[in-house]
Amino acid sequence: MATPRLYLDHAATTPLHPAARAAMAQALDRWANPSSPHAEGRAARAALEEARARIGRALGFDGAILFTSGATEAIEIALRRAKADGRLVSAVEHDAVRRAVPEAAVLPVDGDGLVGPLPDAARGALVAVQAVNNETGVIQPLDRIGAAVRDGGGLLLADCAQSAAKLALPEADFIALSAHKLGGPPGIGALLVRDLATLSPSGGQEQGYRGGTENLPAVLGFAAAVEMGFDWIERAAALRARLDAAIAAAGGIVVAAARERLPTIASYRMPGVAATAQLIRFDMAGIAVSAGSACSSGSLKPSHVLAAMGWDEASAREVVRISFGRDTSEADIDRVAAEWRTIATAARARAA
Repeated sequence: MATPRLYLDHAATTPLHPAARAAMAQALDRWANPSSPHAEGRAARAALEEARARIGRALGFDGAILFTSGATEAIEIALRRAKADGRLVSAVEHDAVRRAVPEAAVLPVDGDGLVGPLPDAARGALVAVQAVNNETGVIQPLDRIGAAVRDGGGLLLADCAQSAAKLALPEADFIALSAHKLGGPPGIGALLVRDLATLSPSGGQEQGYRGGTENLPAVLGFAAAVEMGFDWIERAAALRARLDAAIAAAGGIVVAAARERLPTIASYRMPGVAATAQLIRFDMAGIAVSAGSACSSGSLKPSHVLAAMGWDEASAREVVRISFGRDTSEADIDRVAAEWRTIATAARARAA
């Protein structure tokens, strides 16, 4: 029998949780528009609002929850419509942030990807910082950053697409979420807003802050996935530590090894082997990994995250990302580590 494929790209998207699938299947029987005034529409509206409340309870958030098509739209809404004097974004933000406000001032990071003290320009501005970097897994000190932003009279936007339900939400004015990163369906996310007075409305649905018919089946799948939580996060930490050790022993380099990282994400450099070649070899061996963000890995451009951390282009092009899901096992880790050793050993033999 053929060896089954091994999926280790959960930071890009993770499989739909069975509870989310069941919730969506039931919701498909509720075809009415939640904005319609008739009985069917009111029933759909009630289910939508119940799901909104469920997500808030599961995440411990008591502010406004605006449903969007995903974290990208949530980020764009906050960056373009927050009532703040300027925009500052960290140098390691997701490409969605960079596209939304290409003119924003950039906050530099240290060699591990952490944002340092805020400049005077942050006073009164909207500051965007990822809670967890989607390429390296590095966790930003948002408690410190948020306090500094508040002291300067500014607003904080936290991209929590990777960290939601895995880590506690930060004290931020705006929080971007993505359902498909945590076992919900693609095409649905949310912008969590501490105070709607800090955001300019645009008309339409979602209390006038986002137009478009609400996607009730996806919202109900989102709510079900959030409620499942991540009781396997400690197991993921043990798996990541096992892979870190195996790759380091094989001559690989663990990106930001000394920093606190989300247990489900890690990046590794294989010296002398391009990430594109690694991806091909892993894929041929039945293992799915990625070269950084799924949104940019196909472009063949070097990672802007690693560049901001001080990596030279040649080294950055040798880094791949491996990310775990709820079903990842020790046997899976040992399999990818063995393939890593095979690829690295062959590369060293060719270079000799």
